Amino acid sequence: ELVEKMLSADVIVLATPVYFYSMDAQLKTLIDRSVSRWSDFDRFKGTEFWHIITAADTNRKMMSATLEGLRGFMRDCMEGTVERGVLYGTGAYEKGEVRNLPVFQEAYEAGKSC
Repeated sequence: ELVEKMLSADVIVLATPVYFYSMDAQLKTLIDRSVSRWSDFDRFKGTEFWHIITAADTNRKMMSATLEGLRGFMRDCMEGTVERGVLYGTGAYEKGEVRNLPVFQEAYEAGKSC
């Protein structure tokens, strides 16, 4: 059902905390399970993607492997998609802490542009 909703969307936001230089298990499971719909992936052509990545670390370099995983799914599995942007929630360790970071407002503004 979720993949069907993704297939009909104009914009998709993939968001994850960084866990040991990778995406969380929930997002990885979504990606893995969507492979069964491989023959439908041409329907993603023109779909816009936003990536939101949060981490306790303040160094964006520590998020590069996570971002590459998200981009790989978008670029290699769904040709013709467009990356609209990447938002980095650095320095977010505790639950809800990201709300106090500048990226929270950036995400709000990005949402208004969709």
